Amino acid sequence: MQKSFVIVLIAALLGAFVFFQFSGTSSSVAFIAGVVVAMLIFTFIPTSSANSADEPYVGPTMTLYVGNLPYRVHEGEVKALFGEYGPVNSVRLVRDRKTGRRKGFGFVEMSEAGAQKAMTKLNDYSFQERTLKVREAKSQESDSDNS
Repeated sequence: MQKSFVIVLIAALLGAFVFFQFSGTSSSVAFIAGVVVAMLIFTFIPTSSANSADEPYVGPTMTLYVGNLPYRVHEGEVKALFGEYGPVNSVRLVRDRKTGRRKGFGFVEMSEAGAQKAMTKLNDYSFQERTLKVREAKSQESDSDNS
């Protein structure tokens, strides 16, 4: 169940209780009035900025190679670390195909300006007792040309 639905339901029940106690109307009319009031309240309250953080960054992006990552690190931890320098679109931590274990490197796609800052600040940065190596990722097309 979505959190906003639960909040509206609770607000509707509270509204119904208030209408029932103070106006003397029937409980079904009070509940309907509570639902209407709750919907009006949530219509005019602006949405939180957490929703906008989930939207991908639209603009010039850059993909960074991040090496020497701890093997137990999760995508969320890497996203939080790089998110301090700009909006992060995606984090991909590479796993071994046979064992499923992480290989200790990955890729972060983020805004170009944020990526430049992150490269400067996080290259040779100590993260969970490992020294990170942050570089601009090479494109896959240039790798296939060399083969």
